[in-house]
Amino acid sequence: MDIFDSWLVQTPIAHRGLHDKQHPENSLSAFQRAIDEGYPIELDVQLIADGTVVVFHDDCLSRVTDNDGYIKFLNKSDLDMLYLKDSKEKIPTFEEVLQLVDGKVPLLIEIKNQSKVGDLERKVIEMLRNYKGDYAVQSFNPYVLEYFYKHAPEIWRGQLAGFFKGEKLAFFKKFALKRMLLNSKISKPNFINYEAKRVPNRFLRKYKKLPLLVWTVTSQSEYLKVVKHCDNVVFEGFEPKI
Repeated sequence: MDIFDSWLVQTPIAHRGLHDKQHPENSLSAFQRAIDEGYPIELDVQLIADGTVVVFHDDCLSRVTDNDGYIKFLNKSDLDMLYLKDSKEKIPTFEEVLQLVDGKVPLLIEIKNQSKVGDLERKVIEMLRNYKGDYAVQSFNPYVLEYFYKHAPEIWRGQLAGFFKGEKLAFFKKFALKRMLLNSKISKPNFINYEAKRVPNRFLRKYKKLPLLVWTVTSQSEYLKVVKHCDNVVFEGFEPKI
């Protein structure tokens, strides 16, 4: 299938599931709501201490749970003792999410890896080998996408990018990632997913042949502003009226 005719550009994608106050982000209930409404799901995966792949965005636990500490130091057994804030929802494993979604809607999987590339990426590839459904991966880290290009080139890859204002990144990293300078030699993406508030911009002009998604659109007015400049949006906090 041509990527311009694929699910990636057909239906707005629910950021961390269709979450709200009753259904926390990256929770099974938020993913079920997205399934019920027919939205593709964007989610985040990372490794914890015992090698389990979990679905969780932050490095720290404190924003979305009532616990301190770092996700990377947990073991799978610890997940039963942690609840996402104001809910009875637990941090799901990637395996649990794949079982729940089961191909009902597509998945846009962000690979959260700022350290050594290989272990997380290999496990994700293995888990997706027998998954019966549509999916793509994306990452801010070009070397993550390089790994997928070398080891599973059939999986569509998306380069995440933005201006990184306020982020604790070295200047040279912001400079390169903002301009996507490693796209041609390292990440070789099939699509771009750029910060919505910075679209359009001059750095995207050279990638007109690739589908352009934008993240994260948070209102109908913002959606109407950016949709004429992109092929699809990743949204949260509202449901786009097309």
